[in-house]
Amino acid sequence: MNGDIWWWTYLVIIVAGWLATDLWRWLGVLVGNRLDEDSEALHWVRAVATALVMAVTAKLVVFPTGALAGSPLWLRLGALGLGFGAFLVFGQRVIVCVVVSIAALSAGLLLL
Repeated sequence: MNGDIWWWTYLVIIVAGWLATDLWRWLGVLVGNRLDEDSEALHWVRAVATALVMAVTAKLVVFPTGALAGSPLWLRLGALGLGFGAFLVFGQRVIVCVVVSIAALSAGLLLL
């Protein structure tokens, strides 16, 4: 490209980025306002979203990468179990699960 239209690439990136994200978000807001919170469609969407999050979590625990790959599987599973137990005991708060799991994993790694 010559120097007169150097901005064209940036314009394409901005427009494509907007189309790929914001357009669908606005459509979701418009359609989502009409959905009943107890509808079967929303229950299905929540189930799929939960399944995807759990699949990613399971992949990170069973097949970790980076520094976590050097930790034993029993330690990762134990930290996950302790976090889940804390989640159930303390009113199903996700932050409690995350903090307890990270603390257990960190303590286990320090002791090894």
